[in-house]
Amino acid sequence: MNTGDTHSIVGWFRAAAPYINRHRGKTFVVYFSGEAVAGDSFESLVHDLGLLHALGIRLVLVSGARPQIEARLSASGLKPRYAEGLRITDLNTLDAVLEAVGRLRVLIEARLSLSLDNTPMSGRKISVSSGNFISARPLGVRNGVDFQHTGEVRKVDAEAIRLQLDNHQCVLLSPLGYSPTGEVFNLRAEEVARETAVALKADKLILLGEEVTAASLPTQLAPDEVEPWLADAAAPENMARLLRHAARAVSRGVGRAHLLDRGIDGGLLLELFTRDGVGAMVCESGYEGLRDAVIDDVGGIVELIAPLEAEGVLARRSREQLELDIGNFVVIERDGMIIACSAIYPFPDDGVGEIACLAVHQDYRNQQRGDIMLRYLEKRAVELGLDKLFVLSTHTMHWFIERGYRQASLDDLPVERAALYNYQRRSKIFVKTL
Repeated sequence: MNTGDTHSIVGWFRAAAPYINRHRGKTFVVYFSGEAVAGDSFESLVHDLGLLHALGIRLVLVSGARPQIEARLSASGLKPRYAEGLRITDLNTLDAVLEAVGRLRVLIEARLSLSLDNTPMSGRKISVSSGNFISARPLGVRNGVDFQHTGEVRKVDAEAIRLQLDNHQCVLLSPLGYSPTGEVFNLRAEEVARETAVALKADKLILLGEEVTAASLPTQLAPDEVEPWLADAAAPENMARLLRHAARAVSRGVGRAHLLDRGIDGGLLLELFTRDGVGAMVCESGYEGLRDAVIDDVGGIVELIAPLEAEGVLARRSREQLELDIGNFVVIERDGMIIACSAIYPFPDDGVGEIACLAVHQDYRNQQRGDIMLRYLEKRAVELGLDKLFVLSTHTMHWFIERGYRQASLDDLPVERAALYNYQRRSKIFVKTL
């Protein structure tokens, strides 16, 4: 292994360490389709699930079974029937569903129980628990169609599932539910995953889907933003359905919901152990947001601006000065990391304010975060009763000019600020009337 590879591995591990610590002991509900089980990459997914389990994550797995059921119906000479996108499950179809789902569950349990030889998880197997954890009721007759043994989730036995998780078991759920009278109902696996996550108050619901076009998805949506986004986007049906399940789960108390393309090799690990992931996340708040800085942000601001100070882009500020000025700062935080900052210093007697220390982390530039920060500070300046803003710059003059700032002179600064002008830096002055 060469030095470059070593540094890369060490860097990745250091970046992943906060997530390894954060996820330990948390409950994740993971949905994957029947297509995923039948695909060539399922073995890799099993290995990744084994790694999550080894890292102390409490896993509830929910498997779909559509292609397996279709194959069983075809072998039995039965034609599938659908209405409103749902399978109509008569008694003959139910027999095929039970056989297909039963065989699939055994197959998945067998894969999870392997010692995973010749893999990073060699010698370690996952203990799996299955059971009648899902109560169901019939979907009934809708628009004149009797769905018969197609049902919907009535209740999840969260306490029984937690008991298995507390015993270091991985819980595996199938798209079947049972009524108090002993009937069996065919359920939609995505609904089972959603309702289980809600009942457990899970930290994450992870949906590994088909037809998920990751490039077209926003990296983050709030639950109430999903429907407006879908109204404007030509999203595939599967992707739209999973996004709606994610939004409903989060709005009902699940910490975060992640939507991933199951075809991405290692996608589950990349989503969970890197800051930006590879999918879309639905969450209420707290992942990325612009807010007033607090004293605990000083360390993050120092780390953010230090490279720019070294390059001469920003004037040097001591940690002590930042602590004194923290009330003037605003930051953009992404998953616990300060990725942008700036400050506004008002001169109320002159009706002007100074924008200073505007910085964006190099990994997040050219993504309009600087514009978001600037617009926020301009709005705040108006709220403070200021008429103008000025900025001193040595490197980003054109960026401010493109945003309506015009070059000015030292005479345009408040007297007390002009007295502090650093003639060695020879910063250029730009002013904007609000």
